[in-house]
Amino acid sequence: MFDHRHATVERIDTATAKAFVTRHHYAHSFPAARLNVGLFVKRPFQKETLSGVATFSVPMTQAVIPALLDGLPASQGVELGRFVLLDEIEANGESWTLARAFRILRQSLPEVCGVVSYCDPHPRLTSDGQIAFKGHIGTIYKAINATPRGRSKPRTLLLTPDGSVANERALAKLRNGESGADYVERRLRDQGATPRRMGESGADYLARIQEEGFLRRQRHPGNFAFSWTLK
Repeated sequence: MFDHRHATVERIDTATAKAFVTRHHYAHSFPAARLNVGLFVKRPFQKETLSGVATFSVPMTQAVIPALLDGLPASQGVELGRFVLLDEIEANGESWTLARAFRILRQSLPEVCGVVSYCDPHPRLTSDGQIAFKGHIGTIYKAINATPRGRSKPRTLLLTPDGSVANERALAKLRNGESGADYVERRLRDQGATPRRMGESGADYLARIQEEGFLRRQRHPGNFAFSWTLK
């Protein structure tokens, strides 16, 4: 069991949170944060270390908050966009940390009255058949009294060879030649995609690397949705 006598939960800056989340969270990405909270653990004879992060973020669309929180105005809700602890944190450490993160959220952003979050139950494999992500069904959320809110809409994902999801918003930047397209292209090449050809449009490039098998389509049945009302 998790020994909370050696742990604290504190507000942290976005740079620290982003570095931790992009390294340890299965999505390897970071949302538009409104508040970040860190779990710090000091074990006997060791230095205190950052061992977990909860990031409360702006939802992808403004409609999410009123839809999942019974009409609550969008300005009064946030999404638990990322929550990740190191594997070494023992049982019940997640629920203990998240409960305290909610307290800090209420103190720091008193206008926020509700939180929504999603969990992805659908496993993903690498291109050679290894498990990249097992999926999870929100057990920790249920342990701290989350209200189940059904599932998000089914969709089709594009997966890279390592089983990561290619972010659709990022791909759209490359497809449409928007600001940030060069960075997206570099990220794809770093993951093993073939280089873009001279004069090739972003849309044609994405179509080609999909035909080459670098991007794989996977149908997804939708994430489980949860909500909390803060008091």
